[in-house]
Amino acid sequence: MKYLLVVAHPDDETLGAGASMWKWSHQGDVVDVCIMCTEAKARAFRPEDNELEDDTNASNKFLGVNCIYEGTFPNIEMNTVPHLKLVQFIENAIKESEPDVIITHHPADTNNDHLQTSMACQEAIRLFQRRSEVKRVKEFWYMEVPSCTEWKVNNAMVTFNPNCYVAVGKEGVDAKIKALSMYRGVMRPYPHPRSAEYITGLAAIRGGQWGCEYAESFEVVLRLY
Repeated sequence: MKYLLVVAHPDDETLGAGASMWKWSHQGDVVDVCIMCTEAKARAFRPEDNELEDDTNASNKFLGVNCIYEGTFPNIEMNTVPHLKLVQFIENAIKESEPDVIITHHPADTNNDHLQTSMACQEAIRLFQRRSEVKRVKEFWYMEVPSCTEWKVNNAMVTFNPNCYVAVGKEGVDAKIKALSMYRGVMRPYPHPRSAEYITGLAAIRGGQWGCEYAESFEVVLRLY
């Protein structure tokens, strides 16, 4: 199986699916990541450019990521970019990656870049309908990103509704926390959603919903078999 995660910022991939990425890569699946705003200029406690790039590469390498597609769209200003440019960047990643499953942000996340990424990804996954040489995507998922997805402030939008669980075990949760810790300035003390305690607790809750010890949850919104 080949997975492509399309995310707005460095660390979103780890926050949303780090334990699953670790599991998939270690069982022989291929995991690629497409990051729209790799520079993350507006980030609080942001390290230097070379440090952030090193952190992104180290974290994803630890999780077993095969390839990273790096965009330089403006951080927290993706709404100022023509929608077509966002779509085309993701389409190029899809053509190269040839994924079976594409995973991105839920559009109700309380973060403008997450919304723009999600909307562009919804367009890009239809590329195979226009280009016969492009591999058909089998599934399209939304993921849960702590510190964004749980806010769901916009009540006009349908919120994240998990219907797919990946059992990751304590080993997977620990790997997720370790990978996230490789991003300088990202982790926070409990009870912040980007704390080790919160991430472990959320994985335990999601595991309990599915009848296992620890899990990550996703919302499968499209299947095309």
